[in-house]
Amino acid sequence: FMGAIGRETGFMMKKDWFFWPLGPIFRWMGGIPVDRSRKTSLVDQMIKIAKSSQKFHLAITPEGTRKANPNWKKGFYYIAQGAGLPIILVAIDYEKKCITAEKVIHPSGDLDKDMREVKLYYKNFKGKYPENFSIGKVE
Repeated sequence: FMGAIGRETGFMMKKDWFFWPLGPIFRWMGGIPVDRSRKTSLVDQMIKIAKSSQKFHLAITPEGTRKANPNWKKGFYYIAQGAGLPIILVAIDYEKKCITAEKVIHPSGDLDKDMREVKLYYKNFKGKYPENFSIGKVE
């Protein structure tokens, strides 16, 4: 989808997969090798990569699972905040057969307020298995 609208995207993948001949292919596809064995946090690694990159695009699913999970991961927020990048919210609505990327969030530093805005954006989209998606209690 991102390619179809003229944008690039990246994804994190264990560095162990970036060997010849797969490494160049994964990098071409947007793969970003990450070292999970290092003592530094994954968020810190991504901030460093983002700041040292001329272009940086990363796709993350914050709910982080295939089951309903009201406690979304917040690493995407800390990466964007630490690197000074916007968060582009992309949603797939299975019921309406459409994908949208209309909302941009600039991390304000108020995690609760910003996460509320992110979750409320997604509340009206329906996945293929809506019972496996939850924004939790959002006040």
